Amino acid sequence: MSYSFSQRRVLIVGGSSGIGEAAAKAFAEAGAQVVIASRSQDRLDAASRRIGADVETAVLDTTDDAAVEAYFARSGSFDHVVVSAAKTPGGLVRSLPLPDAYSAMDSKFWGAYRVARAVSIRERGSLTFISGFLSVRPGEWVLQGSINAALEALARGLALELAPQKVRVNAVSPGMIATPLWGGLPDADREAMYEHAAATLPARTMGRPEDIANAILYLASTPYATGSTVLVDGGAAIA
Repeated sequence: MSYSFSQRRVLIVGGSSGIGEAAAKAFAEAGAQVVIASRSQDRLDAASRRIGADVETAVLDTTDDAAVEAYFARSGSFDHVVVSAAKTPGGLVRSLPLPDAYSAMDSKFWGAYRVARAVSIRERGSLTFISGFLSVRPGEWVLQGSINAALEALARGLALELAPQKVRVNAVSPGMIATPLWGGLPDADREAMYEHAAATLPARTMGRPEDIANAILYLASTPYATGSTVLVDGGAAIA
């Protein structure tokens, strides 16, 4: 039986593309009043047209302390909040410039922290972070793995801190997902990467944003789920 989010107000931070956009579309199709936020009004407008529903948009830079505080001071309360926004340059620890490392942590971890600190979530609502399977299998992506692990720990801690307010906090941990993140690669290289993933992952398929959206809606619609990290990675963590 599908869950209805009718009359529920949902904020997707990072809702202008990829996983965030897919989650916004899924919530809208389930009847929610959806607000998508990102740094670019043009990208928000394009996403709104693709979603094809009456969604609100909000320009929000989660790396800007004052902007985050100001937005949530005027936005009102939400029933469910999803934080998917991040820009995380990567590389080996000893070769990645420190300013890039600081920027990655500021974007993905501190951005989520700022939102969690400022947002008003209604009783029986939820907050969901998007982390990533590198938290358990970082390989050469040490910084990204560390940031994802920190996000998952933040979700567990906030699940306890916000329990008296009856707000649930969880994380969804995706594997490799076919999103605009890979748009900078030449088409042939990108398709080859997707085909390799589909051939080698235990799930024998490439991940899609809709797969992660399913997990996000599951957590938002399940009153017993809090402090959880749902791994949706095609089996990459065990391969």
